[in-house]
Amino acid sequence: MDITIEQPAQGRLVTADEQELPVAATFRYTAADPLAVHIDFPPEISLDGDVVTWTFGRALLEAGLRGPAGSGDVHLWPCGRARTVVELHSPYGLALLQFDTSALRRFLLRTYAVVAAGQEDVGAEVERGLSALFGSV
Repeated sequence: MDITIEQPAQGRLVTADEQELPVAATFRYTAADPLAVHIDFPPEISLDGDVVTWTFGRALLEAGLRGPAGSGDVHLWPCGRARTVVELHSPYGLALLQFDTSALRRFLLRTYAVVAAGQEDVGAEVERGLSALFGSV
C-alpha cells in the first residue's frame, strides 16, 4: 500500500541582512520511498516560478533535530529549543530556513507510524526501478 503523508509548515527564510521572511512549505513522506523525506516549496517563492522539491534522508531529519547533521546540499541543526535550521545549497546559492522543531518532530513521528525505523524494505522498490530501467533485457 502506498501511503503518503503531507504536513504544511510555516518556515522563516533568513536573509543576508538577517531579516526573517515567512515561507510556506509542505513536508512530504511516502511509503514507496521509505528512506526519504521531501520539502515542497510553492512556485511563487522559486526563481523560475516552478514548484521546488528538496529530498533528503529521513535519518538526516532525525539527526538534525538532535544536533548538527548533514553534508553536501542539506544541513540541519537545532536553533535553541523551539526552532530547527534547514540549510539548502544549490548552484544558485544558499537558503537558510527555520522551522518549528515541534512541527518537524510531529511530522517525523507520523512517518514512523507508516514505516517504522529499521523496517524500510527497499528491495521491492529497487526491483521495480531496475525493471523500469532495463525493461525486459
